[in-house]
Amino acid sequence: MAIIQWYPGHISKAERQLKEQLKRVDVVLEVRDARIPLASHHPQLKQWIGDKPRLLVLNREDMISDSLRKEWQEWFGAQGEIPFFTNAKDGKGVKAVKKASQSMEKQVNERRCSRGMLPRPVRAVVIGFPNVGKSALINRLLQRKIVASARKAGVTKQLQWVRISDQLELLDAPGVIPWKLENQEDALKLAICEDIGEAAYDNQLVAADFVDLLVKLGSDEVLKSRYGLDPLEMTGEEFIYELAARKYKNDKERVARQLLQDFRKGYLGSVSLEYPPVME
Repeated sequence: MAIIQWYPGHISKAERQLKEQLKRVDVVLEVRDARIPLASHHPQLKQWIGDKPRLLVLNREDMISDSLRKEWQEWFGAQGEIPFFTNAKDGKGVKAVKKASQSMEKQVNERRCSRGMLPRPVRAVVIGFPNVGKSALINRLLQRKIVASARKAGVTKQLQWVRISDQLELLDAPGVIPWKLENQEDALKLAICEDIGEAAYDNQLVAADFVDLLVKLGSDEVLKSRYGLDPLEMTGEEFIYELAARKYKNDKERVARQLLQDFRKGYLGSVSLEYPPVME
């Protein structure tokens, strides 16, 4: 299995600044990847935000099936959470997030009033792993492009306050990751989904593990129908070798990149890498 570790310098600095800014924040928007809602949760987040209200946003909902979305809705509901499903790329679901964030204004300003302070807009922070769609979400909330956004990890390098409306200000923070990725199964899913930087992993090892994971999840048919090769008859590593020999002049790196890009761009269809844990 691929060993994945990645902690660039700007993330360490951003995490320090983020912790300082959290004192000024009223509500936290935690953005996760809908294909991996558990693996894309930062383990230290609860510790950082304490009892501040938190909205859970599952972005890239267009990349999972409707039935799986309902399953996650029920599962999170059973944990006492209401997830907001969004596709920040086309704006789907973003209005509900904006409405829920602005609805905090009354309680924030009632509390300020009781302390003899003037009313102000709600201050929210957008937190999540790199490349889960935080900046795209902010641009949609703002209805114009104000923060840099791209489909790769590590585009936002510094903290930036953005006024969304008279009721809402948002802090766009760089993606945060644990300094050490203890759970390598989760790290693999983050690498497959491109939610951590490419410097963290070897494409060929990750692509081979991706094939093995799809077989384990019972999603092997998507590989067979796209590449004309049955992964059930071989290991993930053998799949890469065989596909390279058949179609890519033995170029295993090209095959690995192709497999990962096909998944990331949705060419394999609605393929999820996680399903809700079985409830007791």
